[in-house]
Amino acid sequence: MPERLPAPRLPAARRRRQLLDVALTVFSERGFHLTSMNDIADAAGVTKPVLYQHFRSKRELYLELLEDVGERLRDKIAKATAQAGSPRDQVLFGFGAYFRFVAEQQPAFQLLFGGGTRRDLEFADAVRAVELSIADIIALLIHVPGLDTERRRLLAHGIVGLAEGTSRHWILDGAPGDPDTLAAQVAELAWGGLRGVRTA
Repeated sequence: MPERLPAPRLPAARRRRQLLDVALTVFSERGFHLTSMNDIADAAGVTKPVLYQHFRSKRELYLELLEDVGERLRDKIAKATAQAGSPRDQVLFGFGAYFRFVAEQQPAFQLLFGGGTRRDLEFADAVRAVELSIADIIALLIHVPGLDTERRRLLAHGIVGLAEGTSRHWILDGAPGDPDTLAAQVAELAWGGLRGVRTA
């Protein structure tokens, strides 16, 4: 077996980013339990001590990865909806950002919302925090006269569930078609539902 050349030295922030990106690929292919820190170090072209300089354990790395993926998805939704010129466009742009993320980052979506994360309480809590933060963004965009904050948040969770559930089935079907077309269809469904909300 040829001797592995040492990985080129990178600034700490870039190395950490590289390790997160590699870990995402390896975890999404093998799952948490079947992946070892050796597997990640080998895939990244670094030694295991280098990996441990950045992450104290496999669990810490996985939790940071869940947070990282969730933050990227949340930021895309927030930026997209901020560019909308009307409430209807906010719905459309939000779903568009979500489904484009799923189409372009399938391993990230599967890592975040795949079944494996739900079987571990700590991982499930991390995913739940991501869902809550996305729902908080959406709740601020729901403008129904007389609707109280808690009801807006409840509806926002329904919209998050709609996007997540649709994405699961879409990926299982091989993600056919254009994400923007899917976004337009689901946004029409959600917008029709929101327009029908009554406060009494």
